[in-house]
Amino acid sequence: MSESGSIVSANDPAHSGTAKVVYVLYLIGWIIPGIVQIIGVILAYVNRDSSPAWLQTHYEMQIRTFWIGLLFGVISLLTTMIYIGWLLVVLTVIWWTIRCIKGLKLIFEGSPYDDPTTWLW
Repeated sequence: MSESGSIVSANDPAHSGTAKVVYVLYLIGWIIPGIVQIIGVILAYVNRDSSPAWLQTHYEMQIRTFWIGLLFGVISLLTTMIYIGWLLVVLTVIWWTIRCIKGLKLIFEGSPYDDPTTWLW
């Protein structure tokens, strides 16, 4: 019996369902703030170690997105009293959205996240 039909790519996007869910939860989190992002980061922490290496880069980026986004969000809210905070809120939303869309694009391609430790995208 030939095994050529059972060979799958190591970066098979079909095995990335949870990572896709985390990205979607992060994007939905701007409509339903708070709990949705927390569920997403918990899923990322739970699945990070048991995933293939290419998916681990996505989970690491998702975890960093949550914590860095939380930092940016707190700074933005604290500075809304001097009006620059509103600009920072908008920039934080744009930053978060770009990271999630880039991650989803890469995950559908079956590619690892380029630099999951970056503060940008």
